[in-house]
Amino acid sequence: STQDPLLIRFSDAEDAGYWDITDDLKDAGDLTISSGSEIVSAIETRQEILVFTDASLHSMQYIGQPFIFGINSISENITIAGPLAAVAVEDAVFWMGKNEFYLYGGSVQRIPCTVRDYVYSDINKNQFEKVVGGVNSSFGEVWWFYPSSDSTSNNRYVVYNYVQKIWYYGSLERSYWLDRGILPNPIGAGLNGILFFHESGNDDAVDEQTLNPMTAYIESSPIDIGEGDSYMFVSRMLPDVSFRESENENPTLDLTIKMQDYPGEDFGQTKQSAVTRSATVPIEQYTDQINLRLRGRSMVLRAESSDQLKTKWRLGSPRVDLRPDGRK
Repeated sequence: STQDPLLIRFSDAEDAGYWDITDDLKDAGDLTISSGSEIVSAIETRQEILVFTDASLHSMQYIGQPFIFGINSISENITIAGPLAAVAVEDAVFWMGKNEFYLYGGSVQRIPCTVRDYVYSDINKNQFEKVVGGVNSSFGEVWWFYPSSDSTSNNRYVVYNYVQKIWYYGSLERSYWLDRGILPNPIGAGLNGILFFHESGNDDAVDEQTLNPMTAYIESSPIDIGEGDSYMFVSRMLPDVSFRESENENPTLDLTIKMQDYPGEDFGQTKQSAVTRSATVPIEQYTDQINLRLRGRSMVLRAESSDQLKTKWRLGSPRVDLRPDGRK
């Protein structure tokens, strides 16, 4: 017979191979979901099993005899990108839909996403089924790997930090993700069949023999003063950077300040300076200050490193000396 795409079947509790639902002396049975056209995914939490269809979310719970399991509708207007797009974090479930991100913690909520337009304007909608979700519990993060509009395999990621409630994104090829557990580090599966131990070491492992410098950066959003209608003059910056746990004897980090006069235009004046640590003394010794002469309505600060092996850095709170400089 034709398989019902909305049918859930469960075996007897004492015999996993016994499926006869007509036997009243056994626990085997079935349930049919009332909405949607097919079951896409299911994920287990501490108290229930969440079942996703292409258009709805349902909660399946153990209720005992005579029905064994019961199922309730939670939401009728949600989507899910693919079978692996949902992840459970303690009592909450996060998942990526086809237009937005969701959270379930007793009720369904849409997660405000500051990078939503970036993600969904450059995603291959014909490859939604390949989206993979994962948890990096060491840093309170939920990751989703997805294919960009010009790719048929996962080459981008978007991350939601559920502790700080912030978003970030980047490029990385991963087809699966497993959080730490028996092993101390998360494991990601590359598209070339190699497994990568994440959050380990300070370099980029291309394969088992090749290490490249890790390309890392963080860039602020545009910073302005007042209502953004006045120019600012930037005269100096006091960097706040630590190279703790670096294996390189002379690690460096480039700090760049970029100025902009009008929203949407290219950044004009830039000033780039390297922050270094002296290798001749046993304590951290930073560049004390960077002298600048920059002017614009808004400013962006970028910290990056890309050409040094065994380098690890932490950015604190850089101080920038700026003052209003007129409106023209």
